Order: sequence, then structure tokens, then C-alpha cells
Amino acid sequence: IDVDGNGCLSRDELGTALKTCGINLPGYELRQIMATLDTNKNGTIDMNEFRQLYTSEKCKRDVGVTFTKAVQARKDVNTIGGTSQASVEGTTHNVRKAETIAFAKWIDSNLKDDVDCKSLLPVDSENNELFEKCKNGIILCKLINKSVPSTIDERTINKTNLSVYRRHENLTLAINSAQAIGCSTVNIGPDDLDAGKPHLVLGLLWQIIRIGLLSDINLAHHPGLIHLLEEGETLEDLQKLSPEQILLRWVNYHLRNAGCDLRIKNFSEDIKDSEAYTYLLHQIAPRDRGVDLSPLGVSDRHQRAEAMLQQASKIDCRSFVGPADVVEGNAKLNLAFVANLFNNFPAMEGVDENLELDIHEETREEKTYRNWMNSMGVSPFVHYIYNDLTDGLIIFQLFDICKPGIVDWNKVHKKFSKLKANFEKIENCNYACQLGQKLEFSLVGVAGKDIKDGNQTLTLALVWQLMRAYTISVLSKLSADNKNAERLILEWANTRLDKSAKLSSFGDPNLADAVILIKLIEKIKPSSVDYSLVNQNAQTYEDKLANARYAIGIARKIGARVYALPEDLVELKQKMIMTIFACLMARDYSQNAQDLTEVYQAS
Repeated sequence: IDVDGNGCLSRDELGTALKTCGINLPGYELRQIMATLDTNKNGTIDMNEFRQLYTSEKCKRDVGVTFTKAVQARKDVNTIGGTSQASVEGTTHNVRKAETIAFAKWIDSNLKDDVDCKSLLPVDSENNELFEKCKNGIILCKLINKSVPSTIDERTINKTNLSVYRRHENLTLAINSAQAIGCSTVNIGPDDLDAGKPHLVLGLLWQIIRIGLLSDINLAHHPGLIHLLEEGETLEDLQKLSPEQILLRWVNYHLRNAGCDLRIKNFSEDIKDSEAYTYLLHQIAPRDRGVDLSPLGVSDRHQRAEAMLQQASKIDCRSFVGPADVVEGNAKLNLAFVANLFNNFPAMEGVDENLELDIHEETREEKTYRNWMNSMGVSPFVHYIYNDLTDGLIIFQLFDICKPGIVDWNKVHKKFSKLKANFEKIENCNYACQLGQKLEFSLVGVAGKDIKDGNQTLTLALVWQLMRAYTISVLSKLSADNKNAERLILEWANTRLDKSAKLSSFGDPNLADAVILIKLIEKIKPSSVDYSLVNQNAQTYEDKLANARYAIGIARKIGARVYALPEDLVELKQKMIMTIFACLMARDYSQNAQDLTEVYQAS
């Protein structure tokens, strides 16, 4: 509103500001107000004066007057609200029609051969059918498995007799599985998806699709990316880049090879004229596909974008964007478009077989921790643990989630000066270690500089203890620093199993076939297990793994937020197994509405 940026409101700006707040005054009243409030006669009023004015004018009017946002109407945006539940909650949401269409088409193309989706496809993207088709949870579960294969055991998806209850189970399974692959599902529940709330459905779909598109854009899967190194850089520098940054370099690499002077720095402003895309497609397409540079001869931007997308169709890569999305610079959909191009036609130079590359491939443990952090909704998104935590800011967010209020944000450097950035980041990491000591973390030998330098062993030690603290804090009313938590979780499990099985520790060899875990889940929620799907005499690794996949799927389906993987159970990874039992314990007590404080006092 303050168009001239002087920190005050002129008479014209005052009228706009009041109108934004639901108060529409004629010009003569505005002149009278300015004459009254403008005591220093400089033709403006400050924020305090505006506050007083608003309060005064509001009292003269209907008490129901509320603040509204001045949102310019757009032809590609649907407003969800009116008489719907959204309005009852006091909110309206703008849903991009372009995203609805893009995601619907992506679902159609990726799930078209899935027999369980036959009755749901194709999705009519023009009539908001997407939100209706996602209500039974099958499409969401299938899409999660497309993005990260084997996340959900197909045997745990309800595919028939889809009553409200069985739909709710599927949606719970989808939400908890989405969390496990790194989606933030804060404020998204099964009821929201069953109600078909567009902004929440689209938000979850985008996260799932994005993870699938970007998961393989790294050196481990594409060693040829070493050709994107700039002068003076090392492999380690390249591994620190996010997939988005790699894709920008990839596009510019092909633009340079095309002998073109164009370079892009984003997927919004810099691609609006379709020129970079036209050169990129010509460079990466197999020569027998007939992709050419003819779109460059089209003067109208929309027509040029359409001509460019027709070239993309020749290599079966016309996905996510329409001409308007390119011309308007929809960053989200253009990122998806480019990621899909890379995944199908990277067209990178080869790597000398004799060249030894020291490429760090993410371990299962690192991936679990990274997915957990991202599911907590931290910002920015964590791509590479040993680089993305080095300024301490994500660690502080995690501490605040584990124990709200523990972080004194006045002590935190949120922005870094060029000259003192290194020092300020070390100060942040030192403070993070102090917070860990407050929660009685074991941080012997861990200093802030170790986290700042990305020391792998010590960074993992801190992150594990944060994840453990969070997992235990999920147990209602149990503080994150409870020393006896693991013993109490074990006692709870043995009591719940009621002599049908017994655990000596979270490393008990009898856990490897997952049968004990399956029995525990059945105790928590009777009839949740189909024992015809359980191999109770599993001997081989594969049979044990099949049981473990089923167990973790059922655990998520009954509402446990399990991040651990089936392999962790079979291989007796004690830390991860403890988190599974802790999540089940939290689920058990939330179901029975029991105050855990009583349980721990009794113990």
C-alpha cells in the first residue's frame, strides 16, 4: 500500500489502506481525517495514527467488519470458499487451475497401467474431479510408491468395500507414508483429504510428485554431472547443490553447448520467452525425433510457447506446463517440466572409466534422518545433511519442535554478514550444542565447529538425538529429556503383548522376522492384521523383509508415524526399532485417551 516507500501513508494511500480493511470512505471524509490526524502538516500519517483511525472508524460500523486481503482476481485461479467449510473456518484459498490440470495429467500418465486405478482414471482435470478421485486414498498411495518405490506395501491398501472407515484407513496410511518420504503434512489430516479440500490435496500431491522428480538428480545416479563443475570447484561443492541448482546448471550447460549466449538463473522470469527451452530441447533430443528450432521464429510469446511444447511432445515430455504457465513463469510447474526432461534425456557427456570419483551416496540412515527433518516442515528443504545444517538454523527449528520455547531466537544469527559469516555460523552451532546439553544429549567431543564443518559422524550423532527427543516427546506429556523413556517403552510393549511374546531389548533377535511387531499392532487395534499375509516361520532375509514391510505399513495405517524402514527391523537396527515402538506406544495411548504422566508415575 505504501507505494512511495516512505513509511507513512498519503491521502490516496490512506483510502486504499482503509478499503483493504473493509472501510470505504468518500474523498471529502479522507480530507477531513488527514486534516485532523496530520498534526505536523506534512500530508501523511504514520502507522500509530492509522491504528487509532481504524479502531475509531470500525466502532462506527457493523461489528462484523473484518480484514480482507486485496487480491487481484486472476483468470487461472479458483477461489475455494463461499458456502463451503472453508468459509466456516474463516478462510478462502486460491487454487491454481493450472496445477490441478498438471497434476491430474501426471497421475493419468503414471498410473494408467495400474489395475487398481482403472475405475478412477482418467481424471477430468477441468471439473475439479481430482479432489473427488483422491478421497479414497488409493491414488495417493500409488503415487507415493511411484515417487519412492516400495514405500507402501500394496497388501496394506484397502482396494474394495471402500466404506468411510476403510477410506479413512487408506488416507491415514498415505499421510504417514508421505511423512516417511519427507513430505510435510502439518495440518493435513484424513478428514481434510476425505473432504476434498483443494489447497491441502494439491499441496500434498505437489510434495509427493516433487520428491519423485528430484530424487535421482545427484552425482550418485548421474556421474556425468561432474561436467557441471565450475572453475575451482570440487566434487564436494557439487554435492552441496540442491537438485534445483543442479537443474539450472544443467540447462545452462546445454545452452552453452548449443553456442547460445542465453543463461538462466531461475525457472520463472528467465524462461518466459521459451527461447532457453527451445535450445535445450534441440540439444537433448535424439536426432531421429525431429526436434528443431522453429519456435524461435514465432513472435507471439504464447504461440511460441505452444510451438516449443509441440517440440517437447516429439520426445514425449510435454508434462506439467501449458503455454500460459511458461509465459507467466509458474516456477513450480516449470521446475517439474525441466526435472522431467532431465530424468528422460540428461544428455550428459560420459565419464572416463579410469577416473576414480569419490562420490558420497546417501546411506539409509542419512535418508531416514533427512526425511524426518523435512517432514517436520523445516525451511529450507534439506537435501544434503552435511551442508544444509552447517549454519544451525534448521537445527534450531528442530529443537523448537522437540521442546517449544527452548530456543532463544534473540541469540540466533538469522542472516549472515559477508565478512563475519563463518564466525556467526560457528556461534549458532555452539548455541545448538548448548541446547543439546540442556536436553541432556550425549555430545562428548562435539563442538559447534564440527557441525559447521559438516563432520559426518558428529552431525549424525546430534541429528539422531534430536529425532529421538522428538519421538519420545510425541508420547503425550512425556518430556523430551526423559532418561528412562526407552525402558518404559520396552515395559509397555511387554505388558501389551501379554505373554504372547516377550522382548529383552530393541535388539532382540526375535524381532527380525517382524512377527512380534505384528502381534503388538493387533493388540493395539484388533482386526487390523490379516494373518494370512504373515509368514510366521520366515527364515530367509526376503521373507523377513516381506513381513517387516507389512508390519510397518499396518503401523502407519492405524496412525503411527513410523519413519524407520523395513530393513532396519530385519537388520536389528536398535535405534530405529526403538522409534517404531515409541510411535506405536503414542498411538496406543492416544487411542485410549490415557494420560501418560500416570503411566510413568506408576513406573
